[in-house]
Amino acid sequence: MPESRTRVALTWVDGGEGRVAWLEVSEPRRLNVLDTPAIDDLSGVVDQLGLVGVAGGLRAVVLRGGGERAFIGGADLRELSRLDERSAREFITRLHELCRALRALPVPVIASIRGYCLGAGLEVAASCDLRVAATDASFGMPEVLVGIPSVIEAALLPQLVGWGRAREMMLTGRMYDASEALAMGLVEEVVPAESLEAAVTRRLEWIQRASPEALAAQKDLFLVWERGSLEEAIEAGIDAFAASYRTSDGRARMQAFLARKT
Repeated sequence: MPESRTRVALTWVDGGEGRVAWLEVSEPRRLNVLDTPAIDDLSGVVDQLGLVGVAGGLRAVVLRGGGERAFIGGADLRELSRLDERSAREFITRLHELCRALRALPVPVIASIRGYCLGAGLEVAASCDLRVAATDASFGMPEVLVGIPSVIEAALLPQLVGWGRAREMMLTGRMYDASEALAMGLVEEVVPAESLEAAVTRRLEWIQRASPEALAAQKDLFLVWERGSLEEAIEAGIDAFAASYRTSDGRARMQAFLARKT
């Protein structure tokens, strides 16, 4: 059954190997833009999912926007236009904490994208592990067009699309269609809108075949790889590999695989 909050709907879907949380930012009349209450509502649900974790049967999270017109159309310009220096710092820090919480979840997070994915919405999408888009999706970082720079998790974009494309996105504010987003590596797949849920579900099926503990360790390593040196990334990988043998899950999975091969 769906659990409704002010701006966010949480629906649990039970699978054979655990549960998937489907999150929907639901204010389609306003393109699901993020104001402070929406950020707080979404952060609260993400924090709740973090507490559930792998031990509670959580296997993956899907994040999408309500309606057909937008994933998240950006930050709420009506609120942004009223900020001062102090409140601007508070707002952007709050948005960053949401993105950081998404990245810290111990399970894969998939962004299911229809329509506009702009500014803050693209930063949220970049904070997810995978991005699957409909052909009607469009992407952009238009902040410079309204007098502010692109910040916080926009810093993830060079890792996704390269420095040249990231600079182009943030210096011009131009829009990119779904095919351009796929070509530059901003999304992993583009499908017709009517096939979007099936494409996301296919990835969920792949994810649910994997070891939950191994996936959690992989998510931790991603964070180390992003912020550390190559040597630190390798050392963290050695530690994670050894730690995976503290339980019998990995050995049991290997033995089952080998048994199928014989």
